[in-house]
Amino acid sequence: MVLDRGTGQIIHSHFKDILGFLSPGDVLVLNETKVIPARLRGRIIGEEKEVEVLIHSRRDDKTWLALARPARRLKKGTRLRFLDKLKGEVVEAKEGGHRLIRFEYEGDFLKILDEVGHTPLPPYIKRQEELIEDSLSYQTIYARTPGSSAAPTAGLHFTKPLLSLIAKKGVKIAMVTLHLGPGSFQPVLSEDIEKHKLIPEYYQIKEDQAKIIREAKGRVIACGTSVVRTLEAAAHPTGHPGSGLTNLFIYPPYKFKTVDALITNFHLPKSTLLMLVSAFAGLDNILSAYREAIIREYRFYSFGDAMLIV
Repeated sequence: MVLDRGTGQIIHSHFKDILGFLSPGDVLVLNETKVIPARLRGRIIGEEKEVEVLIHSRRDDKTWLALARPARRLKKGTRLRFLDKLKGEVVEAKEGGHRLIRFEYEGDFLKILDEVGHTPLPPYIKRQEELIEDSLSYQTIYARTPGSSAAPTAGLHFTKPLLSLIAKKGVKIAMVTLHLGPGSFQPVLSEDIEKHKLIPEYYQIKEDQAKIIREAKGRVIACGTSVVRTLEAAAHPTGHPGSGLTNLFIYPPYKFKTVDALITNFHLPKSTLLMLVSAFAGLDNILSAYREAIIREYRFYSFGDAMLIV
């Protein structure tokens, strides 16, 4: 679906034809984060009770913030074992089921995760066992920098041949990084929207990529809400250009500073992602587009269809 946020006009097309909606001089910005096997199933040492943690935000070389289940079992000082390759200790219990865990291991942490971890698929995808294909299908073709516990799913639509055609048309491609965690997907439950807080996520914009974006002759087109948050965080008065942590929560009304167009999937009700696209395109436009999507049986969520908002 292509939505003109100025007129509200909707065009139905196929993603492979997105080339016709791009112009020479535009800059397409992609999030090159790579999903890691962030879901760890283990046991409490001494009790042998089963637990599961989803690591999503690295705090130092061996300490990660994780979403724990069941969290009540993981008090400060609790020792954990994940097969024979990895151990950990809860060093701080935080709100919302989050725990700071300091890991103990020998060797390369990411290689150990490949052995003991599981692909952190969205919870609505039910499997008895993990499929080998999951680690590939839940990853963009341009993923390079490991660190996410969720994929920037708007980018799943791209193929290498399509990106090559886009570049040949004169559209420049820039890469940024934002390591996605579960916070972006947690629903807004507070009646007062300003009380909802996102969990800080790490972002990075390298200088050569920032230069491409700054010198755009046409539009800056963000692929995904994670790219929007990265670019807007870097431009935000409280942001840190280059790299840093951001918990920027974008909702109406918000004045965008960098992004001119957006590629995104169709999002869940009451999600921060839906609020972001509503701020970008206007709530009435988004409600109209979503009604049209339902009528035409578009697919929603992570592996669903795409919308280009211009």
